[in-house]
Amino acid sequence: MEEYPEEWRSPPHRNKSPSVVAALFNSHHLSGDPDTWQQLCSDLDYLKPLLRHSNAKLLLILIHDQSNHDHDDDVITEDRLLALRKRAELDSKFIFVFNPNQQQEQQRQQSLTRLADLLAELANTYYRDEARRIKTRLDKRNLTSPDLTIRYCIKVAVYAEFRRDWAEALRFYEDAYHVLREMIGTATRLPPIQRLVEIKTVAELLHFKISALLLHGGKVVEAVTWFHKHNSSFRKLVGSPEAIFLHWEWMSRQFLVFAELLETSSAALQSFSPLPSVVAERVLTEWEFQPASYYRLAANFMKEKRTCLEISLSMAEGSSDIDSRAESVAPSVYVGQFSRLLKQGDALTIHPLTDEQYIEYAVKEGKRNQDSVEIIALLQKSYESYSKLKAGRIGSLCAFELAKEYYGGDDLTNAKQLFDGVASLYRQEGWVTLLWDVLGYLRECSRKQGMTKGFIEYSLEMAALPIFSNEPLVFKDCGPAGPPSLSQRETICKEVIELVSKEAAVGDLKINGDNPLHLEIDVVSPLRMVLLASVAFHEQIIKHNVPNLITLSLSSQLPLPVEFDQLEVQFNQAECDFVIKNSQRASSGHQQGCRVETSPTLALTGNKWLRLTYDIKSEKSGKLECVSVIAKMGSHFTICCRAESPASMEGLPLWKFEDRVETFPTKDPALSFAGQKAAQVDEPEPLVDLHLGASGPALVGENFIVPVTITSKGHDVNSGELKINLVDVRGGGLFSPRERESFSTENHHVELLGIICGQDDESPDEIKKIQQSFGLVSVPFLKNGGSWSCKLEIKWHRPKPVMLFVSLGYSLNSSNESSSQKVHVHKSLQIEGKTAVVIDHHFLLPFRRDPFLPSRIKSPSLSDNKLESLPVKETSLLVISAKNCTEVPLQLLSISIDDDDDEGKGTPRCSIHDGCGEKLLGPAFLVPGEEFKKIFSVIPNNVDSSKNRFGTVFLKWRRGDSARCKDRSEWVLSTHKLPDGNAELPPLTVSLESPPYAILGDPFTYHVRILNQTQLLQEVKLSLADTQSFVLAGSHSDTLYVLPKSEHILSYKVVALASGLQQLPRFTLNSLRYTAGFQPSSDTHTIFIFPSSPHFNLAAAAD
Repeated sequence: MEEYPEEWRSPPHRNKSPSVVAALFNSHHLSGDPDTWQQLCSDLDYLKPLLRHSNAKLLLILIHDQSNHDHDDDVITEDRLLALRKRAELDSKFIFVFNPNQQQEQQRQQSLTRLADLLAELANTYYRDEARRIKTRLDKRNLTSPDLTIRYCIKVAVYAEFRRDWAEALRFYEDAYHVLREMIGTATRLPPIQRLVEIKTVAELLHFKISALLLHGGKVVEAVTWFHKHNSSFRKLVGSPEAIFLHWEWMSRQFLVFAELLETSSAALQSFSPLPSVVAERVLTEWEFQPASYYRLAANFMKEKRTCLEISLSMAEGSSDIDSRAESVAPSVYVGQFSRLLKQGDALTIHPLTDEQYIEYAVKEGKRNQDSVEIIALLQKSYESYSKLKAGRIGSLCAFELAKEYYGGDDLTNAKQLFDGVASLYRQEGWVTLLWDVLGYLRECSRKQGMTKGFIEYSLEMAALPIFSNEPLVFKDCGPAGPPSLSQRETICKEVIELVSKEAAVGDLKINGDNPLHLEIDVVSPLRMVLLASVAFHEQIIKHNVPNLITLSLSSQLPLPVEFDQLEVQFNQAECDFVIKNSQRASSGHQQGCRVETSPTLALTGNKWLRLTYDIKSEKSGKLECVSVIAKMGSHFTICCRAESPASMEGLPLWKFEDRVETFPTKDPALSFAGQKAAQVDEPEPLVDLHLGASGPALVGENFIVPVTITSKGHDVNSGELKINLVDVRGGGLFSPRERESFSTENHHVELLGIICGQDDESPDEIKKIQQSFGLVSVPFLKNGGSWSCKLEIKWHRPKPVMLFVSLGYSLNSSNESSSQKVHVHKSLQIEGKTAVVIDHHFLLPFRRDPFLPSRIKSPSLSDNKLESLPVKETSLLVISAKNCTEVPLQLLSISIDDDDDEGKGTPRCSIHDGCGEKLLGPAFLVPGEEFKKIFSVIPNNVDSSKNRFGTVFLKWRRGDSARCKDRSEWVLSTHKLPDGNAELPPLTVSLESPPYAILGDPFTYHVRILNQTQLLQEVKLSLADTQSFVLAGSHSDTLYVLPKSEHILSYKVVALASGLQQLPRFTLNSLRYTAGFQPSSDTHTIFIFPSSPHFNLAAAAD
């Protein structure tokens, strides 16, 4: 053991020493009898030399229970505390009094927090003193060994970490690292291999510390730069060739440690910048800030270690005593050192190792470790990190390396899954050489798993890759498929052709009657390079049951010619399918009833189209589309290739940049650029007439009848269906958007009510479905020459123009198959919906009797007042008018008003009377544009705060034309909602009374009645203007007072001076209380003057 330095094996280096000693004493030791005080002093005297030797700090904790207030001996006095401080040689703040029975939890927590702060302060003081003591030794620079310098620097750095002085810790770790680098090649204390292992182990420790401190401080760029310096310093320090695997293992561990530090450092993630950084004349890329790159490099170094270890194991296979010698080797208590443990009697002795013995031990340990598991774990972490960063290319490379490790460990399921993902990216980006390598692994995985379909697919894809060179590219590891070359493509293609056509087995893979194989190729399949099918119709619109040309073009990028036994062309109409047989091959089975064509050859050569043109005809109308082409090779192998249109066919992604001659699928260039794999088959000409018999506009509210007649003129109508659709001409829809919430039958502006079939008005079972704007009716069987009719009943709720579409679909034969040929007949008719009757109304006050209404006093014009105001208990006239707004005559049956009183109790708010009854004496005929009027009397019964509802006008009418009268059409009820009004009590009412006529020269009396209906005295001013046609006797201007609830009458004698229709003297009245004036209209002042007394023949009038 004399070769180990004494300073590295000294007891202080190995033993643990405290930084702070906390001595706990009870409070009664201070306040009790002298014996207890003496015992406390003895304990302190015992502790002080021990603490002085180890330089540990002392903290005195006095346990004092303040709940015992009855004992005076438990009281700690200032004198005793002073004596204790002097005895212990402590500052007063390091004597802590703690009461464990504090009632409040907050006080107890505060005491414990203060105790923790005191311990932390003393510990920092201890570490600061120890670091200062060691730095004093370093400053003297009189150390004889660099090992001591490294140890002292590490101690100072560790003490600085305890104090959270990160800058000082980083500085001394770097000093230790620089001294360690100077020891390389100069130290001879240990054998060379073991000495290098020790130096690398200490360097690994220092590298971890320095990187962690830099990342902890947020210095990511500095940490990455430091790692590269560390890597460049030791990368070429390989050591002895027989121990080179130890170097690669150590290098892998450096990258792993730094990757984990980057991944777990929050500062690294926050301060990472994707922009490159320039540090010390070196550009740092963004990937150098990601742990994924370091995980992958760690895995690569581990692969190097595994390769070198395998060489060492092969060289050591002849030694049989390696295991026995390696069993006695164990790690030493010193970092990076190993020794042998030998038993001598009952004691174990430690002996140094030679480099040969250490190599044997390292080889044995390397053999025990599973490097593949560790490599997989590292690559898995790298792949997951790249996936999170969405780095597809580098992630795929990492996944490829991971899949190769799974493949080497015979975990074919995981390997194949990763290989498939990598191959998908390489196909998408066109990496042909890399794709070749991946497909080779996939091909071998399928072969080992016994998956014939996968083996054939991957083999065909490899054979169709655009590789033309016969000089293969040399790779370090080119995979199981070998280097990519044209000859290798031909070998793989030949192997597949023999397997599928000659039933030659490849290992356990067979294709025979028990194991048939069917491949599917769609527009996104990578096997489009193997077989590409293009189908083009020569005409896009073809006639029913008329032959039309179709061209089928096939191409393949396989390096060897491929010849098929037969081709089956499939369409969406199974009756059009046909088979093309190779005349040079023996016939094989096909579907019965399928059309068979022959071709001289069905061989495909590279980059050449095989063009086949045939006739095709369809017995069904509609779309005819070629779906797929099934190529058969041998008895048990088929390839189903989806048909593509030349116009929309995309090129092969991996072949589009190759230098080759571009060819077209058809000889006609126009067909190659515009050809389609689908064509439209016209329907046969319908020999059935569909007639819509409606004419004239439809009126809102009536049930409009549209006769529909079907007449066969050459075809028998089988399984006929009549479809009816109502469509808004203006495109706004037949549904009212304002009424979507509350559903009712009148939500639709136009509604299909029903369909009347046959002679009866009831709808038979042939009606399948009727909606508001759609109807479906089954048409019975009609022979040639027969006819069938029905009536459509449509109702307009609002005026709107509507387009009526009627479509008849029927079959040409009587079979019930859904595939039978259908023929359609379409008819349309635009029908204008109009409002038949426009209802209006207006109110009239009694003749020559005008009330003062408060609402009219405030708003003289009626247009300014939204509600109609009528006097209470006064008879007013309501005139209802109905105008014919159509182009046809109408018949009116009745006009009535229905009260809308919701309460239904008591006296109604107003009384409405009809002098001639609800119904008219006879139906009134209204020609277009004519207006009909009817008068009702309205008497408001009382004054109410709520509005008076005058009700709703109901008008019954129907068409008056002769054609409609014969059908005895139903009466239509139209409604008109009368607006609400107010009932008011007029304070004053003025009535003018005069005879209905007068005689020239004869005097007559003209009365003015003023009625006061209030409880107040009313002062009014009146005036009467003279006219040239009359002589007036009476006061022309006066002021009157009308008593409450009384009537004042003014009488005038008037003599007419002219005959004819004359204006009486105009009367004007002003109310001073309401500041309102009254002036009757000119109609109330009009009277007819006869030149002499008239003679009326009353007897003739009575007759």
